[in-house]
Amino acid sequence: MSNHQYANFDFISAGKRTIQLEQEAINDLLNSLDQSFDAACRLMIECKGRVIVTGMGKSGHIGTKIAATLASTGTPAFFVHPGEASHGDLGMFTEQDVVIALSNSGESAEVVTILPLLKRKNIGLISITANPNSSLAKAADVQLNIPIEREACPLNLAPTSSTTAQLVLGDALATALLEAKGFSAEDFAFSHPGGALGRRLLLKVEDLMHSGDEIPRVSPQTTIQHALLEITRKRLGMTTVVDANDQPLGIFTDGDLRRAIDQGVDLYNTPIDAVMTKQFTTVTPNMLAAEALQIMQDKKINALIALNDQSQVTGALNMHDMLKAGVI
Repeated sequence: MSNHQYANFDFISAGKRTIQLEQEAINDLLNSLDQSFDAACRLMIECKGRVIVTGMGKSGHIGTKIAATLASTGTPAFFVHPGEASHGDLGMFTEQDVVIALSNSGESAEVVTILPLLKRKNIGLISITANPNSSLAKAADVQLNIPIEREACPLNLAPTSSTTAQLVLGDALATALLEAKGFSAEDFAFSHPGGALGRRLLLKVEDLMHSGDEIPRVSPQTTIQHALLEITRKRLGMTTVVDANDQPLGIFTDGDLRRAIDQGVDLYNTPIDAVMTKQFTTVTPNMLAAEALQIMQDKKINALIALNDQSQVTGALNMHDMLKAGVI
C-alpha cells in the first residue's frame, strides 16, 4: 500500500486507545491484588535457592525481564525456557528453588508439560495467568491472576494488555521484596558496577581525589604570584592554603584571582592569606563521590578539598575528575 492510502488514518487516536486499554488493565490489576500476592512474596523471600522464571512466547520475553529485575534487586533469579527445561534444563531446578510460570491462557503446552516434574521435585510454584481455572493455575502453590478481559490489540489476539499486566506484576513482586529486605541503593550499585549508576553509587571521594604531592598547597605568606604557579602546576583550578601541620586555612581559586585583579591587588607582593577564601567547603575521603558532586552543584563550586580524621588536607578534586570518572 502507498502512503496515500494511510493519509486519513488517525495514528494518534489508535495509539491513545491502546494506552487507555492497557492503563485500564493496570487499574484492574491494582484493584485485584490480594493475599495471594502476599503469599507469593513470602514464598520467594523464604526461598533458599533461586527464583526460576519460565514462560513461552511473549510471556517468556516478559519472564526474562522479570528474572533480570529480581536478580538486580537482591533476589537471585534466572530465566529458563520451558521447551529447553523438558530437554535437559530441568536439571537446573532444585528443591530449594521457587518457580514463577507465566502463561496468559495457563495452558501453554511447554509450560504444562513440566508441571508434574516440578511437583515431583517438590518445587514451589507461583502462576501468573489470566485463567484461574487453567492447568497452570490449578497446579500452582500460589495463583496470581491478571484480570484481563481483552487485549489492547483491536483483533484481541496480540498479547498487549496481558503482557503489560504481567510485567507490572513482576515489578511489583521485585520491589516489594526489595523493600522488605531493606535493599539499598549501594546494594543495587554492586549489581551494576559497569553502569553509570554503579559509578555514581560506588565511587568514593578517595577513589577520585588527588593526594600527596598532587595536592596544590601553599603557605599563608606565599605571594599570589607563586600561588598561581602552584595552581598551574597542579591543574586543579585552585590551591589550598595550609599551616605547617597541613591544617587548612583557606583556599584560593580563579574566582578569588578575578576579584583580586578587579580590586587592583599587587599580585607580586601580596600574601595569599590577604585574598584567600577563609570560609570553604570540605569533604571526607570516604564520602560517596555522588554526594561530593551534589555539594559542588548546590554551592556552585568547581573544586573540593578532603580532610582526614585529624582535619588535615589529604586530597583535592574538581568537577573534571567527576566528569572523567563518569559520576556526572
